[in-house]
Amino acid sequence: MKYIVILGDGMAGEPLAELDGKTTLAAANTPNMDDLASMGVMGLAKMVPDGMKPGSDVANLGVMGYDPMACYSGRSPLEALSLRIDMEPTDIIFRCNLVTLSEEEPYEEKTIIDHSSGEISSEDADILMDAIREAFDSDTISFHSGTSYRHITIWKEGQLLDFEAPHDHLGEKVGPNLPQHPLFRQMMERSFQILDQHPLNQKRAAEGKNKANSLWFWGAGTKPSLDNFREKTGLKGTMISAVDLLKGIAVGAGMEVASVPGANGSLHTNYEGKAQAAVKALLEDGQDFVYIHVEAPDEMGHQGNTAHKVQAIEYLDSRIVAPVKAAMDASGEDYRLLILPDHPTPIRARTHTSDPVPYILYDSRRQARKLSRYTEAEAAATGEYIEKGHGLMTRFLTP
Repeated sequence: MKYIVILGDGMAGEPLAELDGKTTLAAANTPNMDDLASMGVMGLAKMVPDGMKPGSDVANLGVMGYDPMACYSGRSPLEALSLRIDMEPTDIIFRCNLVTLSEEEPYEEKTIIDHSSGEISSEDADILMDAIREAFDSDTISFHSGTSYRHITIWKEGQLLDFEAPHDHLGEKVGPNLPQHPLFRQMMERSFQILDQHPLNQKRAAEGKNKANSLWFWGAGTKPSLDNFREKTGLKGTMISAVDLLKGIAVGAGMEVASVPGANGSLHTNYEGKAQAAVKALLEDGQDFVYIHVEAPDEMGHQGNTAHKVQAIEYLDSRIVAPVKAAMDASGEDYRLLILPDHPTPIRARTHTSDPVPYILYDSRRQARKLSRYTEAEAAATGEYIEKGHGLMTRFLTP
C-alpha cells in the first residue's frame, strides 16, 4: 500500500460576492478532485487547536499526525532544520522576511505593501542578505538565507519574543506592529537604509518589481524535537515542497526531502516536477509515503488575488492530482490518497484562519461512486468531522 498526501496550502476560504457567493475552491474547475470526492470520503478536520495561531507550521504538523500542542516549539526552528543550521537549546530562532514598505515616510509611518517583496527570487534575495550579513552578523546574531523572501535569524542566548507576522498586517502602518525590543527594532530601521537604495533594488524598481527594502522579524522559537516518522508509522516517507518550513518538518521527522528544480512556492512553480518526484519516490525509490505541498493558493490568498487563487487551485488539480493518480492507477499498486488544505486563507482576510478544512480520503480499492464536488460546503454536509486534526493521519494510514 502506498500513501499520498496532496496539500494545497491555504486552499480553503470564504464565500465571495465576486464569485456569486462561492469560495475560490468551489469556483475552481477541479474535475479530478471532484472525481476523487465522489469515490471517497469527504469531511472536515480542525487542524489548528484552540488557543494556537493558525500558522502553516501548526497546521502542517497536525496534518503529518503530530499533536502541535505537544511538540510545537515555533515556526522558524523548523525552517532552520531545512537549511541544516546548527542550533543550540539556548538559541532563539526567528523568521526574517524581506518585505516591501512604502518609501517616503519616516519608518514608523511606512505602510506594509508586500510581505514577499513580489515573490523575490532566492538568487536576488541572497544578494540582499549578503548586505545584511555584512552589517549585522556578530557573535550573538547571525543571518541565514532561505528560499525567496523567507530567511532565518539566530539570536544566541536570546529571549523568546512574540513579534507580529507581516502578512497579518498588509496595508497597515508599520509603527503599531514594530517589535518593542530595541535590538530588533533598530535592525529593521537600519535595514531600510541599507536595502532601499541597494543597486539590486534600484534595478528591481526600474523593472517594475517591488523592492525588498526592509527586514521583518517574526515566528520566534527554539530547537525542535519530533518523533521519527518511520518509527512512528512504519513508513518510509518523502517530502516534496518548495518552502523551508515543510522541508524542515521533514528533516526533523527523519524523512527524505526531494529536490525539484523550479519549485519556488509561487503561482508558477514546477507542478509537473513535483508530480514526477512523487511518482518516482513511490514507484522507483521504494518509498511508502509522499507529502506533496503546494504553496501557491496560500500566497495568492495573502495577495488578495481571487483570480490567481482560483488558478492555483486549478493548477493543483490538473497538474498534480491528475498525473499522480494516472501514474498510480497505471502501476497497479494499491494506494490511499489524502487531499486537503492545512488552513483557510480567505481573500477577505488575506491571512490564515482557524476554521476546519475540507478533506478527501480516497482508497483505490474502494470506489463507491456518488455525485459530489470537493467544496467546503459539501464536505461539511457529510457530517464527518475530526475535532483533533492530527488524528486524521491515523485514519488515513488505517486501511
